[in-house]
Amino acid sequence: MDSTPWYEQAFRADYRQVYPHRDFAAARGEARFLVDQGLAGRVLDLCCGFGRHTLALVELGIDALGLDLSAELLRESAGLPGAERLTGRLVRGDAQRLPFAASAFDGLVNLFSSFGYFGEQGDARMLDEIARVTRVGGRVFMDLMNPAFVRAGLRAESRRADDRGQLREVRELTEDGRRVTKTVELRAAAGTTRRWREDVRLYEHGEVEALLSRRGLQLASAWGGFDGSSFSEGSERMLLCAIRR
Repeated sequence: MDSTPWYEQAFRADYRQVYPHRDFAAARGEARFLVDQGLAGRVLDLCCGFGRHTLALVELGIDALGLDLSAELLRESAGLPGAERLTGRLVRGDAQRLPFAASAFDGLVNLFSSFGYFGEQGDARMLDEIARVTRVGGRVFMDLMNPAFVRAGLRAESRRADDRGQLREVRELTEDGRRVTKTVELRAAAGTTRRWREDVRLYEHGEVEALLSRRGLQLASAWGGFDGSSFSEGSERMLLCAIRR
């Protein structure tokens, strides 16, 4: 059996076909919201994918760097409009072992459900690193799935087809609803098929608050999305802002 972690198998260039709406236009609006909430200075876009938020933040005058484990997704950044502005700003690395000095950043963003991948010990190491590289007074933004919303509206199976191919997704809740898994089958128009599995721990609002607090990150705000709506059990997203004490 392939012992490669699921997140290394999943996040390849064709992963973008699964979430076509997560594009640069959306990133620009989301980056503007974060800046309006106080994100400033030197910022790390942790688990940046193909760098869409990194570039959107650079456009807004933020000194942003992006880090991701997927070399394929990082290479996809070349297709962004104005990609030359990302030269020297994207790094391949592990979120559990960040290649940066302590207090290196004035702010940090971790967006699009990019937390809960590593098991509870690995997730704790990632939070340790987030706290380590964020200076005192710096802001940390985390964009997570809202467990209550996921449990209430989980679709067991969905299919989609376009000119690039066919997508089938099968979802399941495990560990009494504490994890959500998804099996993805992507059949390209050229005839190739790729399958992978995703497995994400769903953290409750109170759990995240406690985990952050233990690391000197005090929760300051919670929204239900980038529209600035108040967070509630029915919110689609759980967007949090914590300040490094």
